[in-house]
Amino acid sequence: MRPAHIGAIAALEAAHFSAPWDEASIRAELENPLALWLAAVDESGAVLGYVGSQSCFEDADILNVCVAPEARRRGLAEALMRELETRLIPKGIEKITLEVRASNEPAIRLYEKLGYSQVGTRKNYYEKPREDALILQKSLLSES
Repeated sequence: MRPAHIGAIAALEAAHFSAPWDEASIRAELENPLALWLAAVDESGAVLGYVGSQSCFEDADILNVCVAPEARRRGLAEALMRELETRLIPKGIEKITLEVRASNEPAIRLYEKLGYSQVGTRKNYYEKPREDALILQKSLLSES
């Protein structure tokens, strides 16, 4: 992710999440040494999707994954997730955790395909609408 991507990422956040990150919060991630955000762009430089993470010691948390509606069903989210994992392994990350809405079946299928499994539930984690989050996790130890 580069500074030029911030506005487009904030717009995707606002359009697709009930509690979106604003531009200032996204910009702060560029300065955060614990953060790794990747943006997928087309040949014109338009942001098609992104994934953001933060790491602490050997653990990473995926904060958000989003693909623009016009770019969905082309494997972009999978490519972003795989690239994120590839970049986290040399940093010593051993495990990645994320939350996903219990009703988000396409995302859950993708995460399971990538080797994530459910390790817990967060009751009423999401708002607008209120919904449980599934906590999914993947070990990267076998990936390195």
